[in-house]
Amino acid sequence: MIPGSDSPSTNPAESVVTTLGWVGDAATGVLRMIDQTRLPTEFVEIDCNDVPTVWEAIKALRVRGAPAIGVAAAFGAVIGARVGLRDGRAGVEAALKAAASYLATSRPTAVNLFWALDRMTAFAATIEHEASPEAYVNRLLDEANRIADEDRTTCRAIGRHGAELVVSGQGILTHCNAGGLATADYGTALAVVYAAQEQGKQIHVYADETRPLLQGSRLTAWELHKRGVPVTLICDNMAAVVMRQGKVGMVVVGADRIAANGDTANKIGTYGVALLAKAHGVPFYVAAPSSTFDLSLPDGSGIPIEERDPREITEGFGRVTAPAGISVYNPAFDVTPSELIAGIITERGVISPVNTAQIREVLSS
Repeated sequence: MIPGSDSPSTNPAESVVTTLGWVGDAATGVLRMIDQTRLPTEFVEIDCNDVPTVWEAIKALRVRGAPAIGVAAAFGAVIGARVGLRDGRAGVEAALKAAASYLATSRPTAVNLFWALDRMTAFAATIEHEASPEAYVNRLLDEANRIADEDRTTCRAIGRHGAELVVSGQGILTHCNAGGLATADYGTALAVVYAAQEQGKQIHVYADETRPLLQGSRLTAWELHKRGVPVTLICDNMAAVVMRQGKVGMVVVGADRIAANGDTANKIGTYGVALLAKAHGVPFYVAAPSSTFDLSLPDGSGIPIEERDPREITEGFGRVTAPAGISVYNPAFDVTPSELIAGIITERGVISPVNTAQIREVLSS
């Protein structure tokens, strides 16, 4: 299968694409990623070799999805650190700190961004003082690669746990994109789908288009189609109808930040889907790695919600669809209360019921 072709693959392994990763050595290598703003009509990979380019890629959604943002930030920290090589160990340390501070300003909601940057700076503090500046940067790259590798392993585990919840023959509705494009490899919400498919279960996915940037239409539908998963694209306002018609047996979505009590921030529109699922007796699940939990926040009221450019709504994809000068509200995320969530699927197991005590028990296991 050629990435970007219109023909679905009959071999799921053949259709896996690498969302992002490091190419080359620590001194001269680059962060290579799929430019997701170009999908589904163009498959384009871009190379990031300086911190502003990584920052722009995260901000402009060339790379998106909380786990993938975290991986990108980790590699961005390596790129930033090597700027200080000519100034010795002190220069590398200062450059790393500056890069981490700058990358942290790219997007406010996805906690994996901050988790990865904190992990990189904490790891840097453990590098022996005798290490040369070059060795220091090499060690940082090793840690960034570990973060990427752990994400792949974590997503596979999420898939295994989630697949146990899937009943063969049922429809699964998802919102936004929480597949391989949102992670280093396999996805979170779509990991459940892929693992169920690999177990031989018969499934059919209903993908919300996900206004205003159409991640469901442009990315999820594209990704599922490439893997040969039966998928039907629907407008966001059709979710209630397919639930009422019995086409959907469960909902699975990803997450960008989960508070200590299970309140979950995800792409705008997720809260509405959860309410519809509750009304129709359809279980609503969240799939996310433990790194997406922010236990410093007791509930979702403290989750920062990014507001994006109004032109994403008024001039979406280059076409004017609203009167000039109209007031626009464009939050990128909403928060689904924990009481609407049947379970949170993590690499350590399924958290159910969703409450503070159960979350802490599973995450500490």
